[in-house]
Amino acid sequence: MSALPMRQQVARALVGRFDEDPSLALVLAEISADLFASALRRHPARAVNVGIMEQTMVGVAAGFALEGFVPVVHTIAPFLAERSLEQLKLDFGYQRLHGLFVTVGGSYDYAESGATHFAPGDVAAVASVPGMRVVVPGTGAEAVTLVNDVLDRPSLTYLRTSTAENAESRTIAPGGLQRVRDGGGATVVAVGPLLDRVLAVTADLDVSVLYATTVAPLDGPTLRAAAGADVVVVEPFHEGTLAAEVTGALTDRPVRLTSIGVGREVI
Repeated sequence: MSALPMRQQVARALVGRFDEDPSLALVLAEISADLFASALRRHPARAVNVGIMEQTMVGVAAGFALEGFVPVVHTIAPFLAERSLEQLKLDFGYQRLHGLFVTVGGSYDYAESGATHFAPGDVAAVASVPGMRVVVPGTGAEAVTLVNDVLDRPSLTYLRTSTAENAESRTIAPGGLQRVRDGGGATVVAVGPLLDRVLAVTADLDVSVLYATTVAPLDGPTLRAAAGADVVVVEPFHEGTLAAEVTGALTDRPVRLTSIGVGREVI
């Protein structure tokens, strides 16, 4: 694992791509402006800090997309997924625009800042936007791989960085589930930064473990090939968020699904 946190690794990769690719635009709302200072300074025509106006940030990004740019947008998860959900839906989802939305502070990563910064429901919210792909990397290196994939093959993508990371990065195929362990019992799907903990607590159990960094859409064929009668999903956001994705992939068989994630009671 790199000494740099995931957020900083992603920012460094984005600044590098921004300098190389004139088709990219950057829109911020104050958050992390220091990490993108060089891009804002060198490319003022396509790098904008709109101030603390997240809905405006998404609207400006849509304007860039309509002009042929691939916009990169960055802020704290609740300010995008919840405060700006209508703009994501109308400006990007309904108009079928491409863009990369990178957040920090998912679930309770920024809990010390109070309830305005809680976001355990961010993935469920953004996954409701038509055409939205949701990726949840487990390390900074995986996040950079996913960023480059989106910029190489533009789509509408929400990338959720986190303070927690797995100890080792994996060679991931964007969009796919990775089989980490084969067993004869239940199938456990570990999402993003929870893989290490899942492997630790299941070390003495005869279970299969799948690793997910792309959670919407979920890799149904790999899940179908691995899943038996019992499926456990361990997710770093509201428990049950991925239930519809899992059951939708397994509609032709009886499955007992257990969701383990962030509780739905208010802390």
